[in-house]
Amino acid sequence: MPTAVRSEPLVTARSLVKRYGSVPVLDDVSFTVNPGVTGLLGANGAGKTTILGMILGLHPADGGELDVLGHNPWKAGRQVRTRIGYAPEHHTLPPDLRAAEFVKHVAELHGLPPDEATTRASDALWLVDLGEERFRPMGTMSTGQRQRVKLAQAIAHDPEFVLLDEPTDGLDPTQRDVMLDLIRHISEDFGITVVLSSHLIDEVERVCDGAIIIGEGRTLASGTIEELKGGDGVGVALELDAGDEAIDRFVTELQRLPGLMVEGDSRHLHVSRNDGVDSTTSSDVLVAVRDGCADHGIGIVRLERRRLRLEDVFLRSTQ
Repeated sequence: MPTAVRSEPLVTARSLVKRYGSVPVLDDVSFTVNPGVTGLLGANGAGKTTILGMILGLHPADGGELDVLGHNPWKAGRQVRTRIGYAPEHHTLPPDLRAAEFVKHVAELHGLPPDEATTRASDALWLVDLGEERFRPMGTMSTGQRQRVKLAQAIAHDPEFVLLDEPTDGLDPTQRDVMLDLIRHISEDFGITVVLSSHLIDEVERVCDGAIIIGEGRTLASGTIEELKGGDGVGVALELDAGDEAIDRFVTELQRLPGLMVEGDSRHLHVSRNDGVDSTTSSDVLVAVRDGCADHGIGIVRLERRRLRLEDVFLRSTQ
């Protein structure tokens, strides 16, 4: 049965700092993890796995505050870890151990009695579509099957939320779609909050409710996907038909308007609002583009509303 859904954040980080010796990994990282699916997005080496380890209480913070389920995870690691599931990035699973035995063992580590751990392991493997394969040695399984075993062991003890580190790594497009659908299903139907750590922007945009973008040891952006993308209609894409001089004057005029951002080459432009104090609505963007083209005698080959993609947000943040 679906569990009760929390309304308050499960994780809150404030000005988090982490160093390994003299090497800084995180510097002034702040974010919240709310119920649903949250993407932890950043390039390889950005510190995503370090953040997951700190949430699990495996690494102490060198500065700032980290609250996980109402606890400091470094000081109350056992209480925190019994309520969290974790699937690491690596695929190194005991090759001779059967999937059901492995999932049962992890469930027992989380405090379940042996009989209940056996039942939960079987249920979790059926849920990830490995019911018929649950007695196979994991060394005989494909990468996609091993990823699903890792997901099963992360949820078998019925945690409040799970941390998934690159859960689609090594999967082909079909297997990747299956994994993302499973993650969404677990969150929506069982009320389990998911933190999905990934460097793949499109999968975060597809499956997540919110995102935290990490870069250079800092939080570059965070919020719901809709907030990060600017809500409804944030700009227009247009293809122009005119001389370079006329288009240059048009672009210069647009750039002088408060709250507008112009990107692209001389013929294909994307005009959008930035999110400053004087940000312009999408309707105002359309009006500004229409009137500017008319004033400068510029023909419009194509004009359509365009919403930001999460990739646009990520690139702007990292630049």
